[in-house]
Amino acid sequence: MNKSLSTYERKMKNPKFRKALEEGYKELLFSELMISIMEDDDISIRELAKEADISPSVIQDLRSGKQHDIKVSNLLKIAHAFGYELFLAKGDKRLTFQEETKDSKKSLSVIAAA
Repeated sequence: MNKSLSTYERKMKNPKFRKALEEGYKELLFSELMISIMEDDDISIRELAKEADISPSVIQDLRSGKQHDIKVSNLLKIAHAFGYELFLAKGDKRLTFQEETKDSKKSLSVIAAA
């Protein structure tokens, strides 16, 4: 006996629909993650913006999903404001991103570790 496909299963067979859903889901995940961390840390948009040295409107746009792309430097600032580190991993290799301050100028550095 053939099982009929659900609406979701039928829609997922369409490559355009699948791609759009996957992209939208990734955007939603970042927004939801940010909201969750802010709630857990009991931090407001203005407090986070001040701590990360980013405009409150950028924080709000990221939280709401209005802004879909984020600069690596802003992601790093937000992660550090929450107490997280940002790194890339490939096999047993790990690259850690850190923000350095020299003479009131901030820069991004990458530290390689095995």
